Amino acid sequence: MNKRLIIMLTFAGLLFGGIFGFKWFGNYMMNQFFDGMEPDPATITVSTAREMEWTPTTQAVGTFRAINGTELSTEVGGIVRAIHFQSGQRVSRGDDLLALDTEADEAELEQFEAALRLAELELARQQRLLAQNSVSEAEVERRVSEVEQARAQVAAQNARIRQKIIRAPFDGVVGIRQVDLGQYLSPGTPVVSLQALDPIHLNFTLPERRLAQVRNGAELQVRVDSYAADTFSGTITALEPRIRESTRTFEVQSTLDNPDEKLRPGMFGRVELSLGEPQTLVVVPQTAIRFSTYGNSVFVLDEQDGEPIVIQRFVRTGPTRGDLIAITEGVDAGQQVASSGLLKLQNQARVKIDTEPDARPSEDADPRPANR
Repeated sequence: MNKRLIIMLTFAGLLFGGIFGFKWFGNYMMNQFFDGMEPDPATITVSTAREMEWTPTTQAVGTFRAINGTELSTEVGGIVRAIHFQSGQRVSRGDDLLALDTEADEAELEQFEAALRLAELELARQQRLLAQNSVSEAEVERRVSEVEQARAQVAAQNARIRQKIIRAPFDGVVGIRQVDLGQYLSPGTPVVSLQALDPIHLNFTLPERRLAQVRNGAELQVRVDSYAADTFSGTITALEPRIRESTRTFEVQSTLDNPDEKLRPGMFGRVELSLGEPQTLVVVPQTAIRFSTYGNSVFVLDEQDGEPIVIQRFVRTGPTRGDLIAITEGVDAGQQVASSGLLKLQNQARVKIDTEPDARPSEDADPRPANR
Protein backbone atom coordinates (compact mmCIF):
# COMPACT_ATOMS: atom_id res chain seq x y z
CA MET A 1 0.00 0.00 0.00
CA ASN A 2 2.69 2.48 1.02
CA LYS A 3 4.84 1.41 -1.92
CA ARG A 4 2.04 2.12 -4.43
CA LEU A 5 1.40 5.52 -2.83
CA ILE A 6 5.07 6.45 -3.05
CA ILE A 7 5.20 5.43 -6.72
CA MET A 8 2.06 7.45 -7.48
CA LEU A 9 3.38 10.55 -5.73
CA THR A 10 6.72 10.24 -7.47
CA PHE A 11 5.03 9.93 -10.85
CA ALA A 12 2.79 12.94 -10.15
CA GLY A 13 5.79 15.00 -9.04
CA LEU A 14 7.70 14.17 -12.20
CA LEU A 15 4.66 14.94 -14.37
CA PHE A 16 3.89 18.33 -12.83
CA GLY A 17 7.58 19.20 -12.60
CA GLY A 18 7.95 18.51 -16.32
CA ILE A 19 4.93 20.68 -17.12
CA PHE A 20 6.14 23.64 -15.03
CA GLY A 21 9.67 23.22 -16.32
CA PHE A 22 8.47 23.27 -19.91
CA LYS A 23 6.36 26.35 -19.21
CA TRP A 24 9.29 28.16 -17.62
CA PHE A 25 11.59 27.26 -20.49
CA GLY A 26 9.05 28.51 -23.06
CA ASN A 27 8.65 31.84 -21.27
CA TYR A 28 12.40 32.20 -20.92
CA MET A 29 12.99 31.64 -24.63
CA MET A 30 10.14 33.98 -25.55
CA ASN A 31 11.60 36.76 -23.38
CA GLN A 32 14.99 36.21 -24.91
CA PHE A 33 13.45 36.51 -28.37
CA PHE A 34 11.62 39.77 -27.60
CA ASP A 35 14.64 41.22 -25.78
CA GLY A 36 16.76 40.66 -28.83
CA MET A 37 14.18 41.93 -31.32
CA GLU A 38 14.53 45.55 -32.43
CA PRO A 39 11.28 47.53 -32.76
CA ASP A 40 10.22 48.76 -36.18
CA PRO A 41 11.15 52.39 -36.94
CA ALA A 42 8.46 54.90 -35.99
CA THR A 43 7.08 56.94 -38.90
CA ILE A 44 7.39 60.71 -38.32
CA THR A 45 7.42 63.97 -40.20
CA VAL A 46 10.23 66.48 -39.70
CA SER A 47 10.40 70.26 -39.74
CA THR A 48 13.39 72.56 -39.79
CA ALA A 49 13.81 75.09 -36.98
CA ARG A 50 14.09 78.52 -38.55
CA GLU A 51 14.60 82.11 -37.51
CA MET A 52 11.76 84.59 -37.78
CA GLU A 53 11.27 88.20 -36.75
CA TRP A 54 8.38 88.51 -34.33
CA THR A 55 7.09 91.71 -32.84
CA PRO A 56 6.03 91.25 -29.21
CA THR A 57 2.26 91.34 -29.09
CA THR A 58 -0.59 90.84 -26.68
CA GLN A 59 -4.11 89.67 -27.40
CA ALA A 60 -7.39 90.89 -25.99
CA VAL A 61 -11.09 90.78 -26.74
CA GLY A 62 -13.37 93.78 -26.87
CA THR A 63 -16.72 95.17 -27.93
CA PHE A 64 -17.43 97.72 -30.64
CA ARG A 65 -19.22 100.89 -29.65
CA ALA A 66 -20.50 103.73 -31.81
CA ILE A 67 -18.71 107.06 -31.41
CA ASN A 68 -22.22 108.51 -31.20
CA GLY A 69 -25.07 106.15 -30.49
CA THR A 70 -28.33 106.67 -28.65
CA GLU A 71 -31.88 105.45 -28.21
CA LEU A 72 -34.08 108.39 -29.22
CA SER A 73 -37.11 109.03 -27.01
CA THR A 74 -39.65 111.77 -26.30
CA GLU A 75 -39.32 114.44 -23.62
CA VAL A 76 -43.08 114.90 -23.31
CA GLY A 77 -46.13 112.72 -23.89
CA GLY A 78 -48.45 112.87 -26.88
CA ILE A 79 -50.05 111.18 -29.88
CA VAL A 80 -47.78 110.33 -32.84
CA ARG A 81 -48.90 112.57 -35.72
CA ALA A 82 -46.14 111.93 -38.29
CA ILE A 83 -43.15 109.61 -38.81
CA HIS A 84 -40.54 111.01 -41.21
CA PHE A 85 -38.11 108.08 -41.49
CA GLN A 86 -37.94 104.47 -42.63
CA SER A 87 -36.30 101.72 -40.59
CA GLY A 88 -32.62 101.43 -41.48
CA GLN A 89 -32.53 104.82 -43.18
CA ARG A 90 -29.48 107.09 -43.17
CA VAL A 91 -30.24 110.50 -41.69
CA SER A 92 -28.39 113.78 -41.22
CA ARG A 93 -28.13 115.98 -38.18
CA GLY A 94 -31.27 118.10 -37.76
CA ASP A 95 -33.57 115.90 -39.87
CA ASP A 96 -37.11 115.60 -38.52
CA LEU A 97 -37.78 112.01 -37.47
CA LEU A 98 -41.09 112.05 -35.59
CA ALA A 99 -43.73 114.59 -34.61
CA LEU A 100 -46.36 114.41 -31.88
CA ASP A 101 -49.71 116.14 -32.08
CA THR A 102 -49.29 119.86 -31.30
CA GLU A 103 -52.73 121.22 -32.19
CA ALA A 104 -53.62 122.25 -28.63
CA ASP A 105 -50.14 123.65 -28.04
CA GLU A 106 -50.30 125.76 -31.22
CA ALA A 107 -53.70 127.15 -30.19
CA GLU A 108 -52.26 128.11 -26.82
CA LEU A 109 -49.29 129.68 -28.62
CA GLU A 110 -51.68 131.93 -30.60
CA GLN A 111 -53.22 133.01 -27.29
CA PHE A 112 -49.83 133.94 -25.87
CA GLU A 113 -48.84 135.77 -29.07
CA ALA A 114 -52.08 137.78 -28.93
CA ALA A 115 -51.37 138.69 -25.30
CA LEU A 116 -47.85 139.77 -26.35
CA ARG A 117 -49.22 142.06 -29.10
CA LEU A 118 -51.65 143.63 -26.65
CA ALA A 119 -48.88 144.16 -24.10
CA GLU A 120 -46.68 145.79 -26.75
CA LEU A 121 -49.53 148.14 -27.78
CA GLU A 122 -50.16 149.10 -24.14
CA LEU A 123 -46.42 149.76 -23.69
CA ALA A 124 -46.30 152.00 -26.76
CA ARG A 125 -49.35 154.00 -25.53
CA GLN A 126 -47.87 154.41 -22.05
CA GLN A 127 -44.57 155.59 -23.55
CA ARG A 128 -46.41 158.30 -25.53
CA LEU A 129 -48.24 159.40 -22.40
CA LEU A 130 -44.95 159.48 -20.49
CA ALA A 131 -43.54 161.86 -23.10
CA GLN A 132 -46.52 164.16 -22.32
CA ASN A 133 -45.94 163.71 -18.55
CA SER A 134 -49.39 162.14 -18.29
CA VAL A 135 -48.24 158.92 -16.55
CA SER A 136 -45.48 158.00 -14.18
CA GLU A 137 -42.31 156.15 -15.10
CA ALA A 138 -43.39 153.35 -12.73
CA GLU A 139 -46.44 152.69 -14.89
CA VAL A 140 -44.28 152.44 -18.01
CA GLU A 141 -41.88 150.07 -16.24
CA ARG A 142 -44.85 147.88 -15.27
CA ARG A 143 -45.93 147.73 -18.91
CA VAL A 144 -42.36 146.80 -19.93
CA SER A 145 -42.44 143.95 -17.43
CA GLU A 146 -45.76 142.72 -18.85
CA VAL A 147 -44.28 142.68 -22.37
CA GLU A 148 -41.26 140.67 -21.17
CA GLN A 149 -43.52 138.18 -19.39
CA ALA A 150 -45.64 137.77 -22.52
CA ARG A 151 -42.53 137.19 -24.64
CA ALA A 152 -41.29 134.58 -22.14
CA GLN A 153 -44.64 132.77 -22.33
CA VAL A 154 -44.40 132.69 -26.14
CA ALA A 155 -40.81 131.36 -26.00
CA ALA A 156 -41.75 128.69 -23.45
CA GLN A 157 -44.70 127.56 -25.58
CA ASN A 158 -42.48 127.36 -28.68
CA ALA A 159 -40.06 125.22 -26.66
CA ARG A 160 -42.90 122.87 -25.64
CA ILE A 161 -43.88 122.50 -29.29
CA ARG A 162 -40.26 121.78 -30.27
CA GLN A 163 -40.14 119.08 -27.60
CA LYS A 164 -42.83 117.23 -29.54
CA ILE A 165 -40.64 117.03 -32.65
CA ILE A 166 -37.76 114.52 -32.53
CA ARG A 167 -34.78 115.50 -34.71
CA ALA A 168 -31.55 113.60 -35.44
CA PRO A 169 -28.84 114.91 -33.07
CA PHE A 170 -26.04 113.68 -35.41
CA ASP A 171 -25.45 111.94 -38.73
CA GLY A 172 -26.04 108.20 -38.63
CA VAL A 173 -28.26 105.25 -39.41
CA VAL A 174 -31.57 104.69 -37.66
CA GLY A 175 -32.64 101.24 -36.54
CA ILE A 176 -36.06 99.64 -36.53
CA ARG A 177 -38.78 102.01 -35.38
CA GLN A 178 -40.65 101.00 -32.26
CA VAL A 179 -43.72 103.24 -32.55
CA ASP A 180 -46.68 103.61 -34.92
CA LEU A 181 -48.90 106.44 -36.13
CA GLY A 182 -51.65 107.30 -33.67
CA GLN A 183 -49.85 105.69 -30.75
CA TYR A 184 -49.74 107.57 -27.47
CA LEU A 185 -46.18 107.99 -26.20
CA SER A 186 -45.34 108.60 -22.57
CA PRO A 187 -42.26 110.70 -21.75
CA GLY A 188 -39.12 108.61 -22.23
CA THR A 189 -40.71 106.00 -24.51
CA PRO A 190 -38.03 104.59 -26.91
CA VAL A 191 -38.70 105.57 -30.52
CA VAL A 192 -35.71 104.35 -32.56
CA SER A 193 -31.97 103.73 -32.23
CA LEU A 194 -29.54 106.06 -34.00
CA GLN A 195 -25.90 104.98 -34.54
CA ALA A 196 -22.94 106.74 -36.16
CA LEU A 197 -20.92 103.91 -37.76
CA ASP A 198 -17.86 105.57 -39.32
CA PRO A 199 -15.49 105.76 -37.53
CA ILE A 200 -16.21 103.34 -34.69
CA HIS A 201 -14.74 102.60 -31.25
CA LEU A 202 -13.49 99.28 -29.93
CA ASN A 203 -13.18 99.05 -26.15
CA PHE A 204 -11.15 96.29 -24.49
CA THR A 205 -9.30 95.64 -21.23
CA LEU A 206 -5.67 94.74 -20.50
CA PRO A 207 -3.97 93.57 -17.29
CA GLU A 208 -2.23 96.27 -15.29
CA ARG A 209 1.23 94.85 -16.08
CA ARG A 210 0.73 96.08 -19.66
CA LEU A 211 0.13 99.70 -18.63
CA ALA A 212 3.72 100.83 -19.27
CA GLN A 213 3.74 99.19 -22.73
CA VAL A 214 0.56 100.79 -24.09
CA ARG A 215 0.35 104.36 -25.38
CA ASN A 216 -2.01 106.57 -27.34
CA GLY A 217 -1.47 106.31 -31.08
CA ALA A 218 -0.28 102.69 -30.99
CA GLU A 219 -1.55 100.61 -33.91
CA LEU A 220 -3.53 97.41 -33.51
CA GLN A 221 -5.15 94.74 -35.64
CA VAL A 222 -8.70 93.47 -35.12
CA ARG A 223 -10.60 90.46 -36.39
CA VAL A 224 -14.29 89.66 -36.11
CA ASP A 225 -16.16 86.40 -36.60
CA SER A 226 -18.44 87.87 -39.27
CA TYR A 227 -15.47 88.58 -41.58
CA ALA A 228 -12.93 85.91 -40.65
CA ALA A 229 -10.75 86.58 -43.72
CA ASP A 230 -10.45 90.35 -43.07
CA THR A 231 -8.19 92.26 -40.71
CA PHE A 232 -9.16 95.76 -39.56
CA SER A 233 -6.57 98.33 -38.47
CA GLY A 234 -7.00 100.96 -35.80
CA THR A 235 -5.18 103.10 -33.27
CA ILE A 236 -5.46 103.56 -29.53
CA THR A 237 -7.14 106.88 -28.76
CA ALA A 238 -7.76 106.77 -25.00
CA LEU A 239 -6.63 104.96 -21.85
CA GLU A 240 -8.77 104.73 -18.73
CA PRO A 241 -6.71 106.41 -15.96
CA ARG A 242 -8.16 104.18 -13.24
CA ILE A 243 -7.26 100.52 -12.62
CA ARG A 244 -10.20 98.35 -11.63
CA GLU A 245 -9.52 96.99 -8.17
CA SER A 246 -11.66 93.88 -8.65
CA THR A 247 -9.86 92.65 -11.78
CA ARG A 248 -6.58 94.66 -11.81
CA THR A 249 -7.26 95.64 -15.40
CA PHE A 250 -7.64 98.94 -17.22
CA GLU A 251 -9.82 99.85 -20.20
CA VAL A 252 -8.44 100.85 -23.57
CA GLN A 253 -10.38 102.62 -26.30
CA SER A 254 -9.33 102.37 -29.94
CA THR A 255 -10.77 103.96 -33.06
CA LEU A 256 -11.13 102.24 -36.43
CA ASP A 257 -12.15 103.62 -39.81
CA ASN A 258 -15.33 101.90 -40.97
CA PRO A 259 -16.18 103.22 -44.44
CA ASP A 260 -17.92 100.00 -45.50
CA GLU A 261 -19.79 99.88 -42.17
CA LYS A 262 -18.92 96.21 -41.73
CA LEU A 263 -18.24 96.80 -38.04
CA ARG A 264 -21.34 97.39 -35.93
CA PRO A 265 -21.84 98.43 -32.30
CA GLY A 266 -22.08 95.41 -30.01
CA MET A 267 -19.91 93.15 -32.19
CA PHE A 268 -17.16 91.05 -30.61
CA GLY A 269 -13.58 91.79 -31.73
CA ARG A 270 -10.25 90.00 -31.23
CA VAL A 271 -7.40 92.46 -30.76
CA GLU A 272 -3.70 91.98 -31.46
CA LEU A 273 -1.60 94.84 -30.12
CA SER A 274 2.13 95.38 -30.79
CA LEU A 275 4.21 96.04 -27.67
CA GLY A 276 7.73 96.76 -28.89
CA GLU A 277 10.46 96.27 -31.47
CA PRO A 278 10.74 93.07 -33.59
CA GLN A 279 12.85 90.22 -32.16
CA THR A 280 14.61 87.39 -34.01
CA LEU A 281 13.50 84.02 -32.60
CA VAL A 282 13.98 80.35 -33.47
CA VAL A 283 10.58 78.81 -34.16
CA VAL A 284 9.22 75.30 -34.74
CA PRO A 285 5.69 73.92 -35.14
CA GLN A 286 3.80 73.58 -31.88
CA THR A 287 3.24 69.90 -32.74
CA ALA A 288 7.02 69.37 -32.34
CA ILE A 289 6.86 70.06 -28.60
CA ARG A 290 6.23 67.29 -26.09
CA PHE A 291 4.68 69.18 -23.18
CA SER A 292 5.23 67.65 -19.76
CA THR A 293 5.08 68.65 -16.11
CA TYR A 294 8.79 67.97 -15.67
CA GLY A 295 9.83 69.98 -18.75
CA ASN A 296 9.08 70.47 -22.42
CA SER A 297 11.19 68.64 -24.99
CA VAL A 298 11.69 68.05 -28.70
CA PHE A 299 13.12 65.16 -30.69
CA VAL A 300 16.05 66.32 -32.81
CA LEU A 301 16.85 64.28 -35.91
CA ASP A 302 20.27 62.54 -35.85
CA GLU A 303 21.97 59.57 -37.52
CA GLN A 304 23.42 56.29 -36.18
CA ASP A 305 25.02 53.58 -38.34
CA GLY A 306 23.63 55.30 -41.38
CA GLU A 307 20.04 55.19 -40.10
CA PRO A 308 18.01 58.16 -38.86
CA ILE A 309 17.31 58.34 -35.13
CA VAL A 310 15.92 61.02 -32.81
CA ILE A 311 17.56 62.49 -29.71
CA GLN A 312 15.26 63.84 -27.02
CA ARG A 313 16.31 67.32 -25.94
CA PHE A 314 14.74 69.52 -23.28
CA VAL A 315 13.96 73.06 -24.39
CA ARG A 316 12.70 76.36 -23.07
CA THR A 317 9.71 77.68 -25.00
CA GLY A 318 8.65 81.26 -25.68
CA PRO A 319 5.62 82.96 -27.22
CA THR A 320 3.34 81.27 -29.72
CA ARG A 321 1.92 82.59 -32.96
CA GLY A 322 -0.50 80.61 -35.06
CA ASP A 323 0.89 77.09 -35.59
CA LEU A 324 4.40 78.08 -34.43
CA ILE A 325 6.15 78.37 -31.07
CA ALA A 326 9.44 80.07 -30.24
CA ILE A 327 12.34 78.12 -28.73
CA THR A 328 14.53 80.34 -26.56
CA GLU A 329 16.93 77.58 -25.47
CA GLY A 330 17.75 74.03 -26.64
CA VAL A 331 17.42 74.13 -30.44
CA ASP A 332 19.40 76.07 -33.04
CA ALA A 333 18.17 77.35 -36.38
CA GLY A 334 18.64 74.80 -39.13
CA GLN A 335 18.21 71.71 -36.95
CA GLN A 336 15.49 69.25 -37.90
CA VAL A 337 12.93 68.14 -35.32
CA ALA A 338 10.13 65.60 -35.34
CA SER A 339 6.84 67.42 -35.94
CA SER A 340 4.42 64.49 -35.64
CA GLY A 341 4.32 60.98 -34.20
CA LEU A 342 5.85 62.07 -30.87
CA LEU A 343 3.80 59.61 -28.82
CA LYS A 344 5.66 56.70 -30.42
CA LEU A 345 9.14 58.15 -29.78
CA GLN A 346 11.74 57.73 -27.09
CA ASN A 347 15.36 58.80 -26.83
CA GLN A 348 17.56 57.34 -29.61
CA ALA A 349 14.62 55.61 -31.29
CA ARG A 350 14.97 54.66 -34.94
CA VAL A 351 12.61 56.54 -37.22
CA LYS A 352 11.26 56.57 -40.73
CA ILE A 353 10.61 59.96 -42.30
CA ASP A 354 7.33 60.52 -44.12
CA THR A 355 8.05 62.93 -46.96
CA GLU A 356 4.47 63.31 -48.20
CA PRO A 357 3.57 67.05 -48.17
CA ASP A 358 0.06 66.37 -46.87
CA ALA A 359 1.43 64.46 -43.88
CA ARG A 360 3.25 67.44 -42.38
CA PRO A 361 1.40 69.60 -39.84
CA SER A 362 0.65 73.20 -40.71
CA GLU A 363 3.44 75.73 -40.03
CA ASP A 364 1.53 78.95 -40.63
CA ALA A 365 2.19 81.87 -38.28
CA ASP A 366 -1.11 83.47 -39.31
CA PRO A 367 -3.59 80.69 -40.07
CA ARG A 368 -7.01 81.71 -41.34
CA PRO A 369 -9.25 78.67 -41.70
CA ALA A 370 -12.35 79.01 -43.81
CA ASN A 371 -15.41 80.12 -41.83
CA ARG A 372 -17.92 77.40 -42.62
